[in-house]
Formats: sequence, structure tokens, C-alpha cells
Amino acid sequence: MDKTINNKILEKATEKVDDEIVKEKQSKDEQDITSIKINNIPEKDIPDEKMKKLIKSEGKKISPRKRTLMFLNLNISCIAVSMLGTALTTALPPIMKDLNIDVNTGQWLTSGFVLFLAVMTPFTGFLVSTIRTKKLYCIAIGFFIVGLTICACSNSFFLMMLGRIIQGCGNGLLSSMGQVIILTVYPPEKIGTMMGWYGLSFGVAPIISPTIAGLLVDSVGWRMIFVIAIVIMTLSLICALLVFEDVLPTMKKKFDVISLIISAFAFGGVTYAVGNMGTYDFVSYQVLFSLIVGIISGIIFTYRQLHIEVPFLDVRVLKNKDYTISLIATVVMQLILMGTAIIFPVYVQDIKGYSATISGLVVLPGSLAMAVISPFAGKIYDKFGMKMLFTVNPIILIFSNLAIYFVDVHQNVWVISVLNIFRCIAFAFLLMPLVTWAMKNIPKYKTSDATALYNSIRFIGGAVGSALFISVMTKVANTIGKNKESPRMFGINVVFLIMSILSVIVLFIGLIGCKDSFFTKKNGQKEKKEMELKKPEQDMFTKEDLEKSKVEIVIDKENSKSDIGTVIDHELTLEEISVKDKSDVETVIENELSMHEIPKDVSDGNIEITNEIKK
Repeated sequence: MDKTINNKILEKATEKVDDEIVKEKQSKDEQDITSIKINNIPEKDIPDEKMKKLIKSEGKKISPRKRTLMFLNLNISCIAVSMLGTALTTALPPIMKDLNIDVNTGQWLTSGFVLFLAVMTPFTGFLVSTIRTKKLYCIAIGFFIVGLTICACSNSFFLMMLGRIIQGCGNGLLSSMGQVIILTVYPPEKIGTMMGWYGLSFGVAPIISPTIAGLLVDSVGWRMIFVIAIVIMTLSLICALLVFEDVLPTMKKKFDVISLIISAFAFGGVTYAVGNMGTYDFVSYQVLFSLIVGIISGIIFTYRQLHIEVPFLDVRVLKNKDYTISLIATVVMQLILMGTAIIFPVYVQDIKGYSATISGLVVLPGSLAMAVISPFAGKIYDKFGMKMLFTVNPIILIFSNLAIYFVDVHQNVWVISVLNIFRCIAFAFLLMPLVTWAMKNIPKYKTSDATALYNSIRFIGGAVGSALFISVMTKVANTIGKNKESPRMFGINVVFLIMSILSVIVLFIGLIGCKDSFFTKKNGQKEKKEMELKKPEQDMFTKEDLEKSKVEIVIDKENSKSDIGTVIDHELTLEEISVKDKSDVETVIENELSMHEIPKDVSDGNIEITNEIKK
């Protein structure tokens, strides 16, 4: 009897020990995950062994104040750069007159800019990942200033063309760099908002640029466009030298000349072909031959990137579902957006007979709506995610395009202006949130490649839109619209009908792509699982140490209630606190500071001291 009882007691004790071992193992597994979360490093951003060997230097951590200064500098530069992309659409006639060139030659000042922008953009992925941030950014601005100076002083087409080519290269580098920096230095919960502000340079600047350029041309001449841009970019360069830091990681990559040449033929060939569609027959060598060369080069380029050890441009990012869906939707949106930029001046100036200034004023309300909505759209994305934006706004786009389809030649020109406001609101709620959504699951060390590829294909989409809709308008006007009261107006109506159909495609993409939302339905924030945290053995901030300091430390301003006491309750080590917060934690702990003694640079930095003094 005693033996039996003893055996049962022994069995129960053994089971208890086994349970403790299992619990300890589970706790250890959770601790490893927790270590990543505490350091603010998502698992996707942890490089594998192959990547670790390629990383040359990690990006520098910066204070929120410096981060804001860098962001302002980036935004101003990219707005100026984007405006120069479309400024010549209204300045072209006086430029052609002064340089004594015809319209076909003059058109190259715009198409040449776009061509070299398309060629340069894939190359930016390599440059951003191999050259220090501050150095590369200053070189890009300097390059752009040189191009502006050449154009401002040019008295021949050759010099003007050279200046535009240099500007196109600078534009490609600066626009991609800006996105990569924002995606790197800001936490995930703020990226949507900041990208919304950054969207002013992509969505608003190119649209209002022709209006501003038209006013300058009429008052002080076309050279002043470049002079003002030189002043802005020079100030931006000076500020960059003062506030910029090397925030992006650099990698050991060899310069792959073969890949660069193939990519130039691929992206350049396709861009050149679609740019000539409105001027030459499709079967001409300027269109068909260039298109074939571009497509074949693109296939060869993709194959090469998939089979070399260190790709020049990592096309594997296309395996990410959200990235690819966002890219397809963005290309369709660019078709509509850039097509509109070409069609509206034709309607206002050629059909209605108004001046270039009035043409600019017609699109101005929509541009202002985009400027106001764009930052707000980023906040909506941060709160609710992409699902709502991706389903509601294409519907607005469908009906606003369809409404323009029913506008006839006798309607007041401001009817189009009002309808365009709704279109621009839809664009504002989609364009930059789509970019943010595309990049959310891309590892940090692949962001430069992902951004370069995204922008390259987006630029091609814009070029296709410009050529496609002009071609459709012309063909419809010359065929089925011949007997209409205004054949060209009928052609424009058909163009907006096609845009409505494309908007339906965007809606379909949104419904399919957002089935599994990355965000919770409640408030758009990622679900957070509570995990038991590890108690460290050394370099420990004990509860007694923190009580001496008479303060509680909050790591996250936005969620202070949930994070308060993280350091106290779990006795975190220095290793478990993210690098950017570590120095400020040490300042508080080691000096046993009271709330009134906290240095301003600490209280305004990554650490915030609560109003509740610990008793």
C-alpha cells in the first residue's frame, strides 16, 4: 500500500517537472520573439546569413527633430523636381520660338526628360544601397542644379536637351531616395501619414506646375522657371549638408555593367516606343521595333537578376502579393492621371478656345483638393488600413469619369473643373497609400530595390497613358466621331468612358487584393499578442533603480498607457531596449533625475517622461 502511494506521488511529481520543462521551453521561444519586438525589429527586417555578409554599414539612428528636418528637405526638393517634369508643357511654345525649332523637335525636351528618367530609375536601387545617404543625396541635388543652370543659360536646342537629360537623371534618383528614406526612418504606424505629405510631390506638383509655369512665361519669360528652381535646390543643398545623416544601410554590391545596359534598353525602349505612338504608325521602327527591343531586353534582364548571386535590381520583390497588387493598381491609376494631364489642355484650349492660364486654373481646384487630402489620406491609412480606401475611392473615380463622358461641347468649362475635384480626391486617397501598402511587408534591406522597380514601372505607366489617350481621342474623332457636332469633343468623351472602365478594374483589384487585410477591423493597428518577457541576468534596470529616479519611462508616445511600466515590470536589460532609446534611458537612470531635471533633448526625444511621479 505504502509503495503504491509512493509510486503515485512520484508519478505526479515527474509530470509536474515535465510540465515545468515544457512551460520553460515555450517561454524561451516567446522570449526570442519578444527580443525582436522590444528592439522594434520586425522579423521580415532581419537579414539572412547571405545578406549579413553583404551589409557594409547599418543606417544611423536619428532623433525625431532631425528626422523632421530631413523630411522637410526631402519634400521641398522632390516638389521642385516633380514640377520641372511637367512645367514645359505650357512653356514649350516660347522656348521653340527662341531656339528656332519646330514642334516635333521641341517635344523632345519633354520626352527626352521622361526617357532618361525611366533609364535612371532602375539604377537608383544600386546607388542607394551602395553609397552613403548624405553623399548620394547631395550629389543628386548638385546634378539637378547643373541641369537647371544649363537650361537657364542655353541658346541652342543641344544645350537645352543636355540640361533636360541631366534633370531627368537627377529626378529619378531624388524621387526614389525620398521614398526609401521615409520608409526607413519612420515607424510603421507613422509611415502612411508621412507618405501622404510626401505625396504632394508626386500627385499635386506635376498638376499645378503647368499653371505656375504659364504665369511665369506670361510675366517674366520661360528662363525664370529654371532660375527659381535653381534657388530652391541650392537652399535645399545647403540644408542637406547641415541636417542630413547616413540613415540608410549600405551593402557590398559589385557594379553590374551588363545589367545596367540591359535595363537601359528595357525601360528606355518601352518608354521611347510609347512616347512615339501618337506621332508615328504602330508598325514603324520608332514604335514597334523599339517596343520589341524593350520587351525582349526586359525578359533578359529579369532572367539575369534571378540567376546572379547579387542582383543589380532584386525583382524577387514581385513575389510579395501586396506589392504586386499595389503596383498593378498604381500603373492603371497612372494611365488615368497622366492621360488627364494631356487631355484637359486639349479640351480647354483647343475645343473651348481659352488661354493656357485658364487651362491651368481649370485643374487648379482639383490640385488643391489633392494637396489638402493627401496628408489626411495617410492618416486614414494608418488608422483603418488599405481595404476601405481601395474599395470606396475607385467607385468615386468611376462615377466622376462617367460624368465627364456625358459633358457636351456647350457645357461651361467649369463643370469639368468641379467634376475633376472628385477625381482628384479619389487619386489623393489612393496614390501614396498604395505605395505605403506595397512596401509594408518588404524587408528594409530590399526597400531601395523595391522602390526603384516600383517607380520605373509607374513612370512607364504614365508615359503609356499620355500616348494612349491622345491616340484614342484622335482616332475616334477621325472615324466614328466624324459626323458628330464636335468630333474632338466626342473623342474626349470616349477617353473618359475608357477611364471609367479602367477605374472598374482598379475596384476589382482592390476587392481581390484586400480580402485578407493586414489590419484589424477595429482600429487598423496590427494585432499585438501579449507575451511573457524574459528576466535578464546582467546590465539590469531593476525596479529599485527606477524607483530612485522617481519617474516612469514610456517607450512609445502614441501608446503610452500600454507601454508604461514596460521597463519597470519586466526589468529590461540594455540589450532589450532599442538602440535609439538606450542613451536616453541611461541618462534618466544613471543621474536619478526628477521630472523637473530632465534635459530638454531627452524629454523631446525618443523617451517621454510621464506626468505621474512614481511614489
